[in-house]
Amino acid sequence: MSRSWNVAVLGATGLVGSTILSILEQRNFPVGEIFPLASARSVGRSIKFKGRDVPVIDVDQFDFARAQIGLFSAGAGVSKVQAPRAGAAGCVVVDNTSQFRYQDDIPLVVSEVNPHAIAGYRKHNIIANPNCSTMQMLVALKPLHDVAQIERINVATYQSVSGGGQKAMDELTHQTTALGKGEPVTAQVIAKQIAFNCVPQIDVFLDNGYTKEEMKMFWETQKILEDSTVRVNATAVRVGVYVGHSEAIHIETRRKLSAAQAREILLKAPGVVVMDERQPGGYPTPVTEGAGTDPVYVGRIRDDISHERGLNLWVVSDNVRKGAALNTVQIAEILVKNYL
Repeated sequence: MSRSWNVAVLGATGLVGSTILSILEQRNFPVGEIFPLASARSVGRSIKFKGRDVPVIDVDQFDFARAQIGLFSAGAGVSKVQAPRAGAAGCVVVDNTSQFRYQDDIPLVVSEVNPHAIAGYRKHNIIANPNCSTMQMLVALKPLHDVAQIERINVATYQSVSGGGQKAMDELTHQTTALGKGEPVTAQVIAKQIAFNCVPQIDVFLDNGYTKEEMKMFWETQKILEDSTVRVNATAVRVGVYVGHSEAIHIETRRKLSAAQAREILLKAPGVVVMDERQPGGYPTPVTEGAGTDPVYVGRIRDDISHERGLNLWVVSDNVRKGAALNTVQIAEILVKNYL
């Protein structure tokens, strides 16, 4: 990475966008000029990058020919308009929304899982970033799939409110404060009270009874693994945690894989930290390990006593960092190193 690259960050004032900016700085990404983009209502604000204040630019007025790389996290509707515009101007977009994930000719990439798929960016100059829950699951499961061929995944997620954005985080704060004062709470952003509660709905319900979040895990897993035979059954739950998603994952494999074998494989897996001691506290949690860190943590690795080729894992990661911003930057790193 001897040369530098002009980078446009769309959604720069948001939760993920601001994290992208900090990760670019932390990882010393070779930024030439940084262009923080947002909607017109954010014009007049500035962001800090490498110790200096950089004014926010109205994305509608920005000429994407000025940037070689665009890192987008401003919502699917915005990406639908702006990503093709950027791509046509020669700016390669890594898009962290759901807009392009299921389009066959746009790659859907997890940096540790299928980096080779980045090569498919050339048709549209767009690369899609997966859903955060799918991403952390596949970082943990891909090394096991390579060895034993996963046939079926049952997963229950315990997803933090940051997955719903700043308004969901604020709602958890307001509800917690109100309950501490003995006052009633109202639910506006999340369907039911989220403070000290679990809500088994993320995104809208579909005709088959699953929510869209649950189906995302099904669709995205098959695309990323390039294997339509892998079956995924998900239940996605929002919990009263600010940052960090957790998943209880149960897999069935074609070839028997013991817990000991899985542990050895995962100890060598990129992006994975194994924390699997069979004693109190010998496992990761979203608050104590996940939040603010880069790895995908795996614990509670054990043989499934209900299935002869089953395995159980507990997987935790920071959904804002690895689940969104970090993977976006990692894709950009591979892109500039191998393709541009």
